[in-house]
Amino acid sequence: MQTWRFYPVVEAFQALRGVQFIGAVTTVAELGDLTRFDNPRQLMNYLGLTPSEYSSGARRQQGSMTKSGHTHARRALVEGTWAYRYPAKGSRHLPRRLDKLPKAIQALSWKAQVRLCTRDRQWMAKGQHAHQVVVAIAREFRACMGAMAKQVPVPPKAYRWRRVDVHTCEVSILYRKRRRPGVVELLAA
Repeated sequence: MQTWRFYPVVEAFQALRGVQFIGAVTTVAELGDLTRFDNPRQLMNYLGLTPSEYSSGARRQQGSMTKSGHTHARRALVEGTWAYRYPAKGSRHLPRRLDKLPKAIQALSWKAQVRLCTRDRQWMAKGQHAHQVVVAIAREFRACMGAMAKQVPVPPKAYRWRRVDVHTCEVSILYRKRRRPGVVELLAA
């Protein structure tokens, strides 16, 4: 697992409250490199966390979230967001995960926790429905993850060429009906 090029990003995401190993791996596996998005709005659109819209002329009405993105990543995100319903504080497990991370990641983690817990309490005090609040917090939470991903250096992808043979390679067995033996393909290292 430590040889995976996105492993430092997984470790950084675990610094956030409500994100354990499985949630961090799910997020990174589904979304890949989060730095490819220019701004958080593009990331929200990609995940399907933007509100739907009904427009006609000057009239504009927003509806529920679009849910057009990756289901697994959105589910892991919303599950982690439920932890921000409680006041910002340190836990037993979080300091152990934070010890081996850079100070910039630790600072972002605490800043995100304080901001998201405060926002959750404000929206709940206004009388918003808990599920709507969690989705709104999830949008901001994902933006925090994007900022964290930009702080972590990720090594570039290394490619290697390999000849694929149907009889000797497990990978090519999956493509037996579509590919001929001896086809050269590009594989990520």
